[in-house]
Amino acid sequence: MNQARTIEPSGDMSFDAAAPGISREKMVSRYRQVRAFTERLCEPLEPEDYVIQTMADASPTKWHLAHTSWFFETFILGPGSNGYRPVEPRYGYLFNSYYNGAGPMHCRDRRGLLSRPTVRETFHYREAIDRAMLALIENAPVDQWRKLMPIVVLGLNHEQQHQELLLTDIKHAFAQNPLCPVYRTDVMSSTAESPALRWLDYAEGVYRIGAEDEGFAFDNERPRHRVFIPEFQLASRPSTNGEYLEFVEDGGYRRPDLWLSEGWSAVNANQWTAPLYWEKRDGRWFSFTLQGLQTVQANEPVCHLSYFEADAFARWSGALLPTEAQWEIASADLTLEGNFAEDGNFQPRACARPARRAEPEQMFGDVWEWTSSSYSPYPGYRPLAGALGEYNGKFMCNQYVLRGGSCATPRSHIRRSYRNFFPPDKRWQFSGVRLAGSHDT
Repeated sequence: MNQARTIEPSGDMSFDAAAPGISREKMVSRYRQVRAFTERLCEPLEPEDYVIQTMADASPTKWHLAHTSWFFETFILGPGSNGYRPVEPRYGYLFNSYYNGAGPMHCRDRRGLLSRPTVRETFHYREAIDRAMLALIENAPVDQWRKLMPIVVLGLNHEQQHQELLLTDIKHAFAQNPLCPVYRTDVMSSTAESPALRWLDYAEGVYRIGAEDEGFAFDNERPRHRVFIPEFQLASRPSTNGEYLEFVEDGGYRRPDLWLSEGWSAVNANQWTAPLYWEKRDGRWFSFTLQGLQTVQANEPVCHLSYFEADAFARWSGALLPTEAQWEIASADLTLEGNFAEDGNFQPRACARPARRAEPEQMFGDVWEWTSSSYSPYPGYRPLAGALGEYNGKFMCNQYVLRGGSCATPRSHIRRSYRNFFPPDKRWQFSGVRLAGSHDT
């Protein structure tokens, strides 16, 4: 396995590509940055690593590389570039994910059976798409560019989502290997002592949540709207491995009274006894990470929990999971800072600084935080037109919202209004828990 180089983006990854007046020159720079970062995440991999699919929820790295290129080809180059011819027409079938309006697609759980195109051919496909996209950005007539720019911005954010998925999927693939492959060798475990958990109080009131009208946001983050929230409490930091270990050792996975009915069924059907990637050897707990098998660090935020596990842990703790509105309200005045993909840790870190009296810590980065909110449309929600309307809206059923981003999320991709969502039994993402409570709890 190759040792990874430090994974850093080039240039400014923080500017808002959707802001009014962004020049084409800056958009070209942004496009290059995002696409290059995806490929830098692949640098530690060997060709054999690109083709593995270990479960239906995960995809091979090669597929991620091709699918993100397919997105630009299908939704921008095809409609927007006169006379454009697909690099390989059959790729439209292989690398469509779930856009029924864009045509038929290959079976999701058989992506790992695609030995062709090869990894080399996939990179050539990316190069061809990049040449065509850069030419379009630079040369499209003004009226055409005005229509295409929002879709280009959406495509870049779509690619950043797949950067995170690439990392979580390769971690799942490596975890199935008895050799415990190492993705990165130059990252040390965090040793900081987590500050004591405190409860922060928030007043009852009418608040506004959701994305503002200006700047980029996914359609599911809008419209901004008012919500009435009773007074509540929020934990000052995410729950840690050490705290979750107390739940495990207190028989948390053997007590049906702590679990939702479907959660208890999942525990028994899947024989869960601890978070995903944890295992006990000679009386000690270890966890598989992208740095290989490591001793579970008590002070790091617990991660790879399903919604069911987060909910059971909250019950055991005598607490609740926050609603997504509570989470967004608590984050309203915080700086968007944290442990993100650009930092190259790819593992939650213990909070290294003293707790600030009136503010929650680690709201962004480290771990996605489950909320108790079902993923549903905001009042007045309108999906995008056409096949792009399938991006978010059709998943608003049987899923729960997570907030805040993780150590695998690009820093420039996250917003306080960002609504991630997964079914309640999924564990392979960097998902953790922050407790909440009411004043009656």
